Amino acid sequence: MPQITAPDGTRLHYTDEGAGIPLLCLSGLTRTTRDFDYALPHLTGARVIRMDFRGRGQSDWADHRSYTLQQEAADALQLLDHLGLDRAAILGTSRGGLIAMGLGLGARERLLGVCLNDIGPELDPKGLEVIMGYLGRNPAYATHAEMAAAMPGLMTGFANVPASRWLQEVQKHYTETPRGLQITYDPKLRDAVEEAGATAATDLWPFFEALAGLPVAVIRGANSDLLSAATVAEMARRHPGLIAAEVPDRAHIPFLDEPESGAALRAFLAAVPP
Repeated sequence: MPQITAPDGTRLHYTDEGAGIPLLCLSGLTRTTRDFDYALPHLTGARVIRMDFRGRGQSDWADHRSYTLQQEAADALQLLDHLGLDRAAILGTSRGGLIAMGLGLGARERLLGVCLNDIGPELDPKGLEVIMGYLGRNPAYATHAEMAAAMPGLMTGFANVPASRWLQEVQKHYTETPRGLQITYDPKLRDAVEEAGATAATDLWPFFEALAGLPVAVIRGANSDLLSAATVAEMARRHPGLIAAEVPDRAHIPFLDEPESGAALRAFLAAVPP
């Protein structure tokens, strides 16, 4: 299992496949490398590098005080160093996109471009409240099949999603045990987010504006409760040439295999310098 060891001893899992433009995929807050399974067919011509943040998936759990955007950005840079990559493009889903924007401000010379999946410089408090409603808690379902059957009612804003996709989703992100479904990350991630202040108060526009001159794309679920259409419009105003896609029947977050997502990913990779 490919892994690197952070300076504090935390082992971090990653995958590295394909050839071409180095594309570092950074997942959502509670997610893992599996976040990008559906996107792979649209990432031809890229060397796809995925990592599990500390405390998630196959990476070690650590002191929850290290579950910060700053530390996760440092871990991402360490992975690039380990792979001998001076620069890479980043595909960031939700929290992964926040880290990408942070790298734009703190390590812009390492970036070839940034694609943001349903995240931007303004976060709607309604979406943050939804995240805090489930963060760090095991779902109240005994089996994958039971939760998959409930997903259409749970995932407000999603439509036209086949039952097979919901089953795939719960199988990716929950472990079935005799005690019921278990989350695939350290429950103390909730403590880390609460201690950091789970609010949208920080002004993130300077982080986004630090990406000036780089290829940038944003994919938004049309029904997203975290990223508004108005924010995307302002992103386009501030970053001429922004590749923007809106995915119908999706909320937070698009799966990245929808036609609109695929077109945006391909356009983004075509804009990244070789």
